Amino acid sequence: MASGAAARFAPYHKWDRNFFLTYVVLIWFGILNGFVPEILEHVAKNKPPYPFIIHVHALAFVGWLVVLTVQTLLIRRSRHDLHKKLGLAAMALAAIMIVVGPATAFYMQRYHWGTPESDPAFIAIQLGDIIGFTGLAGAAFLLRGNSPAHKRLILMATLYISDAGFARFLGGPLHGILGDGFFPYMAESFLANDLLILGMGAYDLVTRKRLHPAYVAGVVWCFGLQLTETFLYRAPFFLPFAKHLIGH
Repeated sequence: MASGAAARFAPYHKWDRNFFLTYVVLIWFGILNGFVPEILEHVAKNKPPYPFIIHVHALAFVGWLVVLTVQTLLIRRSRHDLHKKLGLAAMALAAIMIVVGPATAFYMQRYHWGTPESDPAFIAIQLGDIIGFTGLAGAAFLLRGNSPAHKRLILMATLYISDAGFARFLGGPLHGILGDGFFPYMAESFLANDLLILGMGAYDLVTRKRLHPAYVAGVVWCFGLQLTETFLYRAPFFLPFAKHLIGH
C-alpha cells in the first residue's frame, strides 16, 4: 500500500503526456549530439574500427532508449497491457546493461592504456554511473505497481547514464567557463543531467504542489553518487587503485 505522502500525490496530470515525451526527446538529443559527431570523425579519419564490445555496449544502451521511447508512446496510446509486457523485457535488458557497462569500461581503460586517451581514474565515473542506474532502475522495478514513482525513477535512471552524451558536447565549453576544481568538474560531467532531474521536481511542484517521495530519494541517491564519483576521480589516492583495478 502506498504511504500517506505518496497517496496524496496526484498520479496523473493532463500535462504529463507531453512532459515525459519531451524528456525522452531531450535525452535522445543529448546522446545523439554527444556521440554522432565523434563517430563521424572516427570514420572520416579512418581510425581503427571500434572494439567489438563497444558495439555490444551501444546496442544495449541505445536499445534501452528505444524501449523507453516505445514505453512512453504506449502509455500515450493507453496500451497499458503491452507496456507491462515490454517492461519485463526492459528489466532483462537492464540486467544485461549492468554487466556490459562495467565490462566495457574495464576493457576500454586497458585498450587506451599508454595513449593520450588513457584516464584510469575515470573508472570512478564509469562505475558510479552504472551503480546509479542500477539503484534507480531496480527501485523502479520494485515500485512498478506505483505508476508515479515508477516512471520518475525510470526517467532518472536513464538520465543518470546519459551523462556521457551531454558531457561530450557541453563539458568542453563549461570547462572553458568554469575552469578547474571539484565543483567545476562535477558541473562539466553532470550539469545537464542534474538540471533535467531538478526540472522534474519543478514540474511536480507546479502540477502537484509537492514532490513524490520516490523522486526525493532518487535525487539524494543521484547527487550523493555524483559527489562520491567526483571525489574519487580527483583524489590522489584513487589513481593507483584505479590502475590496479584495470590491471596496471
